[in-house]
Amino acid sequence: MIDLRSDTLTQPTQGMRRAIADAVVGDEQKREDPTVIALEERVAALVGQEEAVFVPTATMANQIALRALTEPGDEVVAEAGAHIFRYELGGPAVHSGLVMKALVTEDGRFTKAQLRDVVNPPADLHMAPTRVVCVENTHNAGGGRVWPLAQVREVTAEARAHGLAAHLDGARLLNASVAAGIPAAEYGREFDTVSLCLSKGLGCPLGALVAGSRERMAKGRRLKHLFGGAMRQAGIVAAAGSYALDHHVERLADDHANARRLAEGLVEAGLPVDVEQVETNFVLVDVGALGLGADDAVARLRSVGVLLSFAARRDVLRAVTHLDVSADAVEEALERIPRALTGSPRTADLAGPAPTPY
Repeated sequence: MIDLRSDTLTQPTQGMRRAIADAVVGDEQKREDPTVIALEERVAALVGQEEAVFVPTATMANQIALRALTEPGDEVVAEAGAHIFRYELGGPAVHSGLVMKALVTEDGRFTKAQLRDVVNPPADLHMAPTRVVCVENTHNAGGGRVWPLAQVREVTAEARAHGLAAHLDGARLLNASVAAGIPAAEYGREFDTVSLCLSKGLGCPLGALVAGSRERMAKGRRLKHLFGGAMRQAGIVAAAGSYALDHHVERLADDHANARRLAEGLVEAGLPVDVEQVETNFVLVDVGALGLGADDAVARLRSVGVLLSFAARRDVLRAVTHLDVSADAVEEALERIPRALTGSPRTADLAGPAPTPY
């Protein structure tokens, strides 16, 4: 089975398993686990912040950041498909009492003008005060798109002009960094808080960090306990994160190259894929343009041994390359996917010339 559903499916490598087994550990709640402390210090520097807090999941990292930056009744602004809105179960409202205002875009990247237009007048006592803006880089629902650093700076400068805090959901920040050739800290220092996930492209079994100023992260540590994220001998997991930072960051470029090859091969087979959209490790396939529903397409693909997942848009599927998908697996997927979705190696065999990619 060729599993392209998500980069969360990666298995720990043998080297990572050895690092886990050999980890020096202590009581993390008492700040006595040296492996956790070392990882936190390393990630804080990596993302351009003063301090980082190790937590079980990136969802918890995001929610801690929002709680640390706001008061109940405040408003958070993010793109409509952002993970904090779409996939965190209403967490901003549940954990922080926040109003959620969504900006609709094509690819998850909004402009300073869009932000400016939705900031509530601060003197209006009848409206929730807009308090924080969230940027997701890379953007999951947007198909793994990378925010240009210049656009990030424009948006965060606009936020500052209105007295807003800014949070970076950097679950896949290192994918963005590798793809853009820009150090993660260059992105991270533009924000008040940053989250980083270890269990996606970095290949760890679990774990994430939230970073910010020392003052905010002191509050973040308390929130970690409050949200049920405090651990004991967590160095076993933190060791996987340190191993990943040593061995799995530069190789993210391989995932990006495999995604590009997959996209180009699917277009050559006549499938509706926008190659120019493929900036990191996501490939979106518009099966609706083939007259298929997403459920039917997923079932067809499974029958030939390929797993894809649902994307944010209706009748669009997502293929995600990762540590456990080799170049050979991509070539095999290019044989199976067109056959499953069109009944032929090439759509052109059934319907004339392949359509222009969009």
